[in-house]
Amino acid sequence: MNTARPVRPIKLYGTALSGHVHRVRLFLTMLGLPFENIELDMRKRENRTPEFLARNLFGQVPVIEDGELTLADSNAILVYLNARYSPDPARWMPQDAVGAAQVQRWFSVAAGPLAYGPAAARIMALFGLAADPSEKVTRSHALLSVMEAHLRQQPFLAGPAATLADIANYAYVAHAPEGSVSLDGYSHVREWLARVEALPGFVPMVRTPVGLAAAA
Repeated sequence: MNTARPVRPIKLYGTALSGHVHRVRLFLTMLGLPFENIELDMRKRENRTPEFLARNLFGQVPVIEDGELTLADSNAILVYLNARYSPDPARWMPQDAVGAAQVQRWFSVAAGPLAYGPAAARIMALFGLAADPSEKVTRSHALLSVMEAHLRQQPFLAGPAATLADIANYAYVAHAPEGSVSLDGYSHVREWLARVEALPGFVPMVRTPVGLAAAA
């Protein structure tokens, strides 16, 4: 059993509006790890300052600092936290070839169809971007249709139990209505969201005014 603990609270740089940041905060909470939120104002481009770019040259959030280690990329951070601090790493990242591959598959979904579908549509709505969101909304429904069919066969994305795949994909699916992407036609996806929300240590992502209006 892994009994390692951080020497001091892990610093989490990001913004509460980001689903990428939420997936890290969610897993930190689920593991019961001490951490410090450092909120960046993305409108003021605080992610582009020389100080932040020294932590991540891509200028993206989240970034964590764990002692002497600085690490960027939400999915990479999930893998690190699991291997370093989870009392049962195989519980979140299966060690068998097929199980590990299934989690990696859904990491790729999180970095691809999810990022360029529901996440992108939500960003356009939150920040009032003038571009036409219809392509992003169409991509979102294509992804949700695949997830709906997949989750009809099993309760979680990578198998019968929750893994890092579910942590990585949860937030932007749950908040898809903020980008005018309705979940009404996806009962198995909604049931999956509820199963994730029932996991010990779950914390929700902040609701924005756009999100509250979508839920009304």
